[in-house]
Amino acid sequence: MTFGEYIREHREALKSVDRRFSVRQVAQRIGVEPAYLSKIERGDVAPPSEAKIRALAEELGEDSDVLLAMAGKVSSDLQEIIRKRPQLFAELIRQLKSAPDHALLRIARDVRDGDW
Repeated sequence: MTFGEYIREHREALKSVDRRFSVRQVAQRIGVEPAYLSKIERGDVAPPSEAKIRALAEELGEDSDVLLAMAGKVSSDLQEIIRKRPQLFAELIRQLKSAPDHALLRIARDVRDGDW
C-alpha cells in the first residue's frame, strides 16, 4: 500500500464516523490546500514534508514514524542521531534487519532500562 492510499484509507475510515475528516477539513487543519491533499492521496504528487506528515499523523491518530517511513523519509531527530555515528548505526541496522520483532523490542527495552 502506498503512502497516499494509506492516508486516504485511514482518513475515510475516520470520516465514516465523523464528518470532520473530509479532505477539505483535514487539509485545512494541517495547513494545506484540499486539492493538494487529494493529490497526495491519489499518488499524483510525492509525499509532503516531514512537518506536514507529522501533522497528518497527529490528525489521523497515526504514528508519525510509520507515516514517515511509508513516505520514504526518516525523521530529522533520527537523522541527527545517525549523523553523529554513521558507521556504527549502519552496522547496527544491517545486523538487525532480519532479527524478529520480539528480539528488537527486547533490545530497545534493555537499552531504555539501562540493562545492557
